[in-house]
Amino acid sequence: MELLVDAMNVVGSRPDGWWRDREGAVRRLIERLVALAAVDGDSIAVVVDGSPYESVPEGDDVGVTVVYARARGANAADDRIVAALERHEDPAAVTVVTSDRALQVRVRALGAEVVGAGALLARIDGLGSTRPR
Repeated sequence: MELLVDAMNVVGSRPDGWWRDREGAVRRLIERLVALAAVDGDSIAVVVDGSPYESVPEGDDVGVTVVYARARGANAADDRIVAALERHEDPAAVTVVTSDRALQVRVRALGAEVVGAGALLARIDGLGSTRPR
């Protein structure tokens, strides 16, 4: 499966205090996605809002590709996700992970599948050893 993850939408879907440490929350999500990729063999790309965090560099991290939406504005990550799909040779082969309804409409119009943040987190939680701390 090829996943394209709206990082802050997934991070923000659980009120676990992520807003006190955004960098740590993103890092933990990436670690959990690396575990998922290792178990399921998924190809995973994660789009994060803002400038790169020191502890979460842009690039490939053992099966998970991290990219940053550096543009300013509320929809910067959404726009980066849509642009990636527009460049993809087969957007229908991509599943976008987001609960953002406006983004869901945009990516479905390009032919991509959509799953909500909760579905991804439930899948990750099912791995057992990577349960949230």
